[in-house]
Amino acid sequence: MFKLDQRIGILGGGQLGKMLCQAAADWHLHIAVLDPTPEAPASHLCHRFVVGDFRDYETVLSFGQQVDLITIEIEQVNVQALYALEQSGKVVHPSAKAVEIIQDKGKQKIFYAENGIPTPAFELFESEQSLLEAVHSARWRLPLVQKTRVAGYDGRGVAILRTPEDLDTKLLRGPCLAEEFVSVRAELAVIAARNTFDEVVVFPPVEMDFHAEANLVEMLLCPARISPIEAAEAEAIAERVIRAFDLCGLLAVEMFLTQDRRILVNEVAPRPHNSGHHTIEAAVTSQFQQHLRAICGLPLGDTSLRTPAGMLNILGAPDHNGPPHYTGIEQLLAEPGVYLHLYGKQRTAPFRKMGHITITAPTIEEVVNKAHRIRHVIEVTSRPQKT
Repeated sequence: MFKLDQRIGILGGGQLGKMLCQAAADWHLHIAVLDPTPEAPASHLCHRFVVGDFRDYETVLSFGQQVDLITIEIEQVNVQALYALEQSGKVVHPSAKAVEIIQDKGKQKIFYAENGIPTPAFELFESEQSLLEAVHSARWRLPLVQKTRVAGYDGRGVAILRTPEDLDTKLLRGPCLAEEFVSVRAELAVIAARNTFDEVVVFPPVEMDFHAEANLVEMLLCPARISPIEAAEAEAIAERVIRAFDLCGLLAVEMFLTQDRRILVNEVAPRPHNSGHHTIEAAVTSQFQQHLRAICGLPLGDTSLRTPAGMLNILGAPDHNGPPHYTGIEQLLAEPGVYLHLYGKQRTAPFRKMGHITITAPTIEEVVNKAHRIRHVIEVTSRPQKT
């Protein structure tokens, strides 16, 4: 039911929180945001902004008690506070149980195995030392992918171990998992949405290109350059996964399309996602409006593409930390079919997401050509010091 007086609380005020606030403004929804950074991107776009740590139990509990519905834009929140809010009668989407599983990549993998969801072969380890022992005993062979179980985000917490030397230089410390290194033809993502009435829709699959050094998405294309059968299988898997989690809201399902044409789930995010930014300009319904529709118990929107599209992340330049300085904006805005989104972060850092660019064109080939032409037009460095 559509209720203008419903108070929606978002844990996290980064760029995803900002774009959720922008979508909510179209319907004049009342939004409160909790974030530890006073000048967070969402801070000036919500009705109420609370400075506080979304990892702290008491802070999340207090914030949640002052709203009617709680959602997230980042997984690293205090899940015990979410459980307590649910027990007190508050509406929490996604549920505390889903967030708890997704926070831990080991629990995620076990969940996939238990629910018959295809995923690369894996094994959990108590420490990096036990993984080393498994490699030395030949139970696991290189190459393999090591992932820390918690706190991995935007390329952090993942190491591809190819050689014995990598075991000395790249091995990540702490509880982890080893994952089969699969031969990948394409990395895909499908964003699924499910509302309180068990209605599920999915957006068309996107194809992701990762930054070699930062290990985060640098460019995506939609529709993905895969066959209709592969697209249909990826969409069906995403629907299976969101239903298995019994999750209300958005779920971004990242997948591998292997050289032998298997589709395997890599990992998921229970919120709006980098792989859905193009939907603001390119889809009938944006991922941000879709998330609000889902959690508020409204009919889900049309996920059809209006136009082929691409998305480029705008990353902070290497070796630059400090207040951001942007160059190339005028040149970029002179391009037709190009849309600029700056997040308003007060400091840049190497490979930090500072914004994104959406590119539209009549064909995906034209999108690709335009993306390659403009991908280095904007540069984000630290502001030159006054002398």
